[in-house]
Amino acid sequence: MAKKTTDALSVPRRRSTSTPRRRPAAAKEAAAGSREPTFEEIAEAAYHRYLKRGGSQGTDFEDWLEAERDLRSRKKTPNSQ
Repeated sequence: MAKKTTDALSVPRRRSTSTPRRRPAAAKEAAAGSREPTFEEIAEAAYHRYLKRGGSQGTDFEDWLEAERDLRSRKKTPNSQ
């Protein structure tokens, strides 16, 4: 007669019946306002810097860093409208 064993992987897991917690609207807005600039935002700002300089070669890294710094400082300061 074969011995019956229980395998931990074959035991079905119990599903949670509780609803997931949601962040309050104020917390969502604060998180959205403090996000880092995206790659695309930085690339576009760096490209505009490149064009503003007349398209001269050799300063792409500096353009990127300045664009990133500018975008981050704009995100930190509240809009004055």
